[in-house]
Amino acid sequence: MTRLGESVARASALLTADLSSDKTVEELLGETGSRRYLDLTDLSAKEQAELIAARAVEVLPGVDQLAERIEERRTAGRGLHLKLGIDPTAADVHLGHAVPMAVLSRFQRMGHDVTLLIGDFTAKIGDPTGRTAERPPLTDEDIARNLAGYREQVRPFFDFEKVSFRQNSEWLAPYTFPELLGLLAQVPASQLLQRDDFRNRLAEGSGLTMSELLYPIAQGLDSVALECDIELGGADQLLNLQMGRKLMELRGQRPQLVVTMPLIEGTDGTGAKMSKSKGNYIPLSATAEDVFGKIMSIPDRLMAPYLRAWTEWTDSEIDLVKERLEDRSLHPMDLKKVLAGEVVTALYGVAAAMAARAGFVAQFSKKSFTDVETLPEVDAAEHGAESIATVLSKVLQFQPSASAARRVAKQNGLRLVVETDGGQESAVLTEAQAVRPLAEVAAETLAGAGLTADSGSVYLKAGRKIARLRGL
Repeated sequence: MTRLGESVARASALLTADLSSDKTVEELLGETGSRRYLDLTDLSAKEQAELIAARAVEVLPGVDQLAERIEERRTAGRGLHLKLGIDPTAADVHLGHAVPMAVLSRFQRMGHDVTLLIGDFTAKIGDPTGRTAERPPLTDEDIARNLAGYREQVRPFFDFEKVSFRQNSEWLAPYTFPELLGLLAQVPASQLLQRDDFRNRLAEGSGLTMSELLYPIAQGLDSVALECDIELGGADQLLNLQMGRKLMELRGQRPQLVVTMPLIEGTDGTGAKMSKSKGNYIPLSATAEDVFGKIMSIPDRLMAPYLRAWTEWTDSEIDLVKERLEDRSLHPMDLKKVLAGEVVTALYGVAAAMAARAGFVAQFSKKSFTDVETLPEVDAAEHGAESIATVLSKVLQFQPSASAARRVAKQNGLRLVVETDGGQESAVLTEAQAVRPLAEVAAETLAGAGLTADSGSVYLKAGRKIARLRGL
């Protein structure tokens, strides 16, 4: 059995145990957290390829071809050469940026070589992927500052001491106009214009500059210069990555394989990608307590994708807890606390994760409202069709406006609490849920926790203000 197989066997035993137990969870976090440093060179080429594919959206041209190239390089006595391009466009980094780094770490621990390509030249153009307007270019000072922040914040997910760093200004800055014209003569304009974001912007009359149009060409020339076996990128980068394959082929090189990473949905449950501009992100610079609380605020449906994105769990382990959720032998809240602990462990260690867990329980799960006689009440039969934000502002007058109520939810301050004889269950409500009907959200939240309105007393909590819910 491989080292990973032995770890999975130990962790699977813990995953079938009581995950509400601090002792079990602490042992589990220690086991799965240690995998971030686990040597994976004993895996076969097929096992390596499958472990990478399990976290990818696509592997092109295919997983079998990835396994074949791994075996070919292994026979030659060396590992694959991979690259990930980074355009250091901001100083603040969130968990979404850590997704490809976690996969690169796996490649690294499998014995492969990684090059991080700093897009100092292309950052001055601005990657137009997914944008509705041209992005302003960056200065050299902006790039240096952002890169320093990026490295420091993503460090828990990736060993920067074992990689090569290159800057694409090395080969793009001296590239001559005649060379560019000769290359462009071999690339159909239709291939550059097939991107949905380009077509949409043109159809809407928005601006589209030539520099943006040539961005995929510049990124493809990076692949030509480095002659890597594999390039990683987000799923929204697929056309750019395929341009690298095409340009390598035009230059007589063996085309790189492409591995695309999922775009992680934000914490608000609206379906939008995690983004600072949308406020649905978890900064890597946040405290352990804040990271734990933000994870606890996510909808239950995001637990599996988040486990895949930021933990070293295998698919078999994720499937195991999903089965336990389905047969109700595992409470969703207990699994979410494990997920939050996993992310905090990656950033700050097991001790910090357990402290954040204890703090969360103390803050949100131990207070009793049953004996408080003066709490305001909301009759769901009368107000259940109104949005939670409306109830908080107009019915209870907890907040001055519906928008203020939404801000409370955005800050993880809105909760549905159920008190039973066995204790208290608390579910964080998202900003998206705050604008939906009270009765509808309450019913969904109770059902997700395996409870009904008859399970105990139900409360709506906004910050420090609490109201009883009747008539659910």
